[in-house]
Amino acid sequence: QVQLVESGGGLVQAGGSLRLSCAASGRTFSSYAMGWFRQAPGKEREFVAAINWSGGGTIYTDSVKGRFTTSRDNAKNTVYLQMNSLKPEDTAVYYCAADENYFGRREYAYGQWGQGTQVTVSS
Repeated sequence: QVQLVESGGGLVQAGGSLRLSCAASGRTFSSYAMGWFRQAPGKEREFVAAINWSGGGTIYTDSVKGRFTTSRDNAKNTVYLQMNSLKPEDTAVYYCAADENYFGRREYAYGQWGQGTQVTVSS
């Protein structure tokens, strides 16, 4: 299994930027596709973005397309979520997730999860 630790969350004004990091330890990082999910207060956790094993493929939910970018550095065992033009509705706890066999939007398909990092966007 791989252990995941998110960082980089915080408080930012609308229109600002943050970069989240998810550091992995344990098994070979490049064996895992990675996903980003978020959960706002009172709402279910939702898919944000995902990146495949090599980093050559990415997918995004419609609400973040053109604003968020996910990337990975397999040499550093880290995946990133660059968030630009942040909006108050982006406020949530952001989670990274990993799976050896799945690359996609389905939360239940990811086997490993981090603890999450809070992102708060003020208006």
